[in-house]
Amino acid sequence: MKLFYQPDIMNGSHFLTEEESKHCIKVLRHIVGDTLDVVDGTGSKFKVRILEAHQKKTTFDIISHQRKDELPYYIHIGIAPTKQIERTEWFLEKAIEIGVDEISFFFGRHSERKNINLERMQKKAVSAMKQSLKYQMPIIKLYQDLESLISHIPEKQSKYIAYVDFDNPHKLKDKVQVNENSVVLIGPEGDFNKTELELAFSNGFQKVSLGQSRLRTETAGLVACHTLNLMNS
Repeated sequence: MKLFYQPDIMNGSHFLTEEESKHCIKVLRHIVGDTLDVVDGTGSKFKVRILEAHQKKTTFDIISHQRKDELPYYIHIGIAPTKQIERTEWFLEKAIEIGVDEISFFFGRHSERKNINLERMQKKAVSAMKQSLKYQMPIIKLYQDLESLISHIPEKQSKYIAYVDFDNPHKLKDKVQVNENSVVLIGPEGDFNKTELELAFSNGFQKVSLGQSRLRTETAGLVACHTLNLMNS
C-alpha cells in the first residue's frame, strides 16, 4: 500500500500537492479512476478516486474514511542535532518508523551544530510517516536552547534525561509506567553541561540510563524511543 499526504483534506482540499501529484502520476503512473490511500497526518486515512490526473495538481473525490484510535500514551523526544546532520535525519526517520508523537530539537551548550533546516526535517518526517504506513504526523519543533524546550513541556508529562553516567543505576525501562505521557532529553555529542543538568533536575526531570554503552546522540535518541514503545506494547 502506498500512502499520499494531504493535511487539509478535512478542510476541502481534495487534491494532491505538486510534489505528491508528480510522484502519483509521473512515477507511479496512476490514471483517472484509480483509487488511492491518502492520510491527513492527524490519524485519518481516506480512500479516494482520481478525478483529474495531472502531475501538478491531481484532484480526487472521497470514497471512504477511517480513523485510528489514539494511543493511551505519548512519546516525546527532545534531542540536540548532531554535527553531521545526516545522523539527525537518520534518527528522525527511524524514530517515526518505530513510533513517536513529538520530536523537539534544541541547541545545547556543547552543541557543535547551531542551525537546522526545519522545513527539510518536516519533509523527511512526511516521507517516513508514509513509508511506515502511519496515519499520524509527529509534531516537529525547534528550540534555541534547553531552557526554552523545558519551558514548553507540559507538567503532566513524565520527564527523563539521559546522559553519560556509568554509575547511574536508574534504567529508563524500569522507570517508565505503562500508558504514561513521557519526554526524554538527549544531549549533543559533548553531552549536557552541569548547568543544563541542574536546570533539568530543578524542573522535575529524572536521570535515566539507556544501558552500559556510551551511545552516539542519534543512537541514544532511538534507544529511548524504542524503549518507550516497548514498555507500552
